[in-house]
Amino acid sequence: MKAYAKANIFLKLTGWDLRKYHLLQSRFILLKDLFDELELVDKQPHSKQGFEIISDFQCQNNILEKAYLLLCKTHHKELKELFSTKSLKLTKNIPVCAGLGGGSSDCASFLKLINETLNLKLSTQTLINLSMQLGSDIAFFLSGFDSANVSGCGELISEFEDDIPDLKWIFPQIACQTKAVYDEFDKQTFNLEKNKNQAEIYKKLSTKELLQNFKNKELNDLFTPCATLYPKMKPYFQEGFFLSGSGSSVFKVCS
Repeated sequence: MKAYAKANIFLKLTGWDLRKYHLLQSRFILLKDLFDELELVDKQPHSKQGFEIISDFQCQNNILEKAYLLLCKTHHKELKELFSTKSLKLTKNIPVCAGLGGGSSDCASFLKLINETLNLKLSTQTLINLSMQLGSDIAFFLSGFDSANVSGCGELISEFEDDIPDLKWIFPQIACQTKAVYDEFDKQTFNLEKNKNQAEIYKKLSTKELLQNFKNKELNDLFTPCATLYPKMKPYFQEGFFLSGSGSSVFKVCS
């Protein structure tokens, strides 16, 4: 199963919720040419007992393992039986710490894969509700939308009829830490009311219109703190590239 990357065309920060999480308004688009792959494969001799991920990619606090444990709360027997003979193979192609939502997309695809394989008959909304215990951006990947206006902490999604131009991508070898970029934003001067008003304008415009008529600094509130925190990002900022999420992936419209 393919787990597609996403891009943020605009990202405006508009406040905080009761947990002190940042509230945002954003346009998410799915990148159909960039994806990770998840599949169930037969367990090999000497494989780990129970749930096992086979991948060249390793990370701590893996969101796929968290998703497995969450599903086990209601479908333990089925999952235990499935992973007594199968392992989960993850082929990682989406750059990490790059603002492309790779981990969230992998998680969404895992939930869909298990739902289909075990015929759990969980609705899309049920999966989205479950995913909120794992991360906000997962909801977009579960929605099935190619383009959407996203708000709240990333969990409120409204499909958008979009016009998306061809984009040229650059993936700098810079690991931008999301929390650090948001913390840097909080240190700077910002006008939340202005951000809300801008977001109201942006969410009505197509991706093509947004990229033609607005500058990178206007569209993404995180580009300035990202470039401040990671000086190697400054040339992309100065050359007019747009930033996805908290970085480091940048893009321009193909000429």
